[in-house]
Amino acid sequence: MKAVILAGGSGTRLWPVSRYGLPKQFIKLNGGKSLLAQTVERLAAVVPLKDIFVITNEDYRFHVQADLRSVSPAMEDNVILEPVGRNTAPAIALVMKYCQEKLKAPKDEVIFICPSDHIIEPVEKFAKYALQAEAAAKAGSIVTFGIKPSRPETGYGYIKKGGKARGNGGVCKVAKFAEKPDLKTAEKYLKDGNYYWNSGMFSFTIGTMLSEFKAYAPEIGRKMGLTLAKMLADFRNMPSISIDYAVMEKSKKAAVLPIDILWSDVGSWDSLPEVIKPDAEGNVKVGDVLALDTKRTIVMGEKRLISLIGLKDLIIIDTVDALLIARRGQAQRVKEVVDQLKELKRKEVVEHLTTYRPWGYFVVLEEGPRYKIKRIVLKPGQKVSHQLHYHRSEHWIIVKGTAKVTLGKKTTMVHENESTYVPKSTVHRLENPGKVPLEMIEVQNGEYVGEDDIVRLKDIYGRKS
Repeated sequence: MKAVILAGGSGTRLWPVSRYGLPKQFIKLNGGKSLLAQTVERLAAVVPLKDIFVITNEDYRFHVQADLRSVSPAMEDNVILEPVGRNTAPAIALVMKYCQEKLKAPKDEVIFICPSDHIIEPVEKFAKYALQAEAAAKAGSIVTFGIKPSRPETGYGYIKKGGKARGNGGVCKVAKFAEKPDLKTAEKYLKDGNYYWNSGMFSFTIGTMLSEFKAYAPEIGRKMGLTLAKMLADFRNMPSISIDYAVMEKSKKAAVLPIDILWSDVGSWDSLPEVIKPDAEGNVKVGDVLALDTKRTIVMGEKRLISLIGLKDLIIIDTVDALLIARRGQAQRVKEVVDQLKELKRKEVVEHLTTYRPWGYFVVLEEGPRYKIKRIVLKPGQKVSHQLHYHRSEHWIIVKGTAKVTLGKKTTMVHENESTYVPKSTVHRLENPGKVPLEMIEVQNGEYVGEDDIVRLKDIYGRKS
């Protein structure tokens, strides 16, 4: 069995922490590891690490590789890249073609698909369910995990179970798929006892899913006949459709494995108490928080102290450059905030003040007309691209480590408490030849200090812009 994690989403339901430049799957919400890294470790209880792959896009390639390295350096190359996002059905088709062509997987190979940003516990119980789903998939079913509902949730789609499926072991036929319901309908589903939350996890053989694509999504089925290279070249013309709409809601082979487990897709700030235990007053506190006479409040901070007095049923999310305050139960409306910020072309939707690069990261400390000040951290052995800027000059002050600096044709070593100057339009490169992170302060000055004022001449990471 091959396990494949879908990690191309750019969701902003957890804004201002989750943004396009660093979406939910890369955030460390409930511990020291990202949700993606936790997903990899969870799947390692089901299959060997070498059989776990992540499908994502070019924008998130380096984030994915960094998270894979944090689990095992040998996993860094277990990445499948989508040329462009086309929803889950084309992504799954690409996964199947990759497994057939690159991994030489036969048609009876089982593929287990799961999202990258869910929290599931305990791992041992999850692994048993995954193996049950594998057995049913080998018997010809396309198995989805149905989560036993604990409340009348209106934010999830539902699956109604029918009779026992082939190879059953607890697997049932799907009686019907139901869209996200209103509260009255959700209460009815909960009382009925045969409805389950649609988890977005699937198990099937390549052969079974290929036949269903041909039957119910022929445009995708036809492209499955192409080579991997041709499929990638034509991927932009794939229909943008979910696997539920493309196959599951039509297929007679659709099955559901009802599971009773702690599961959350952390779909809004309201769901945080599901994954972080509240205190005695019902408060969820992350960061440096002091709460007096405060109840049932979710508060998350990054750097500064947050003090609360006499509050109830609030959500307070504080980042360096944006603050969200909402009433509990209103967190789904974060999407409305994000939509308005998009219309206003606000950068807070896209990027944090901390921006991650394959070589390390930088933090914008201050910015104004004609200047920007950054703290830059370059990992050992890494280097930025050979580049130039048309609109700005740069001053570099080394705070920690040793920098290898190339200016034009001259290369020098710059040490702690030393500095150098990069004039406009000068070809330059910064490298860290040492064994400790290189830390420096960069002061940019010029008529334009945007991140797109960069011309890359050579780049070891294959970036062009």
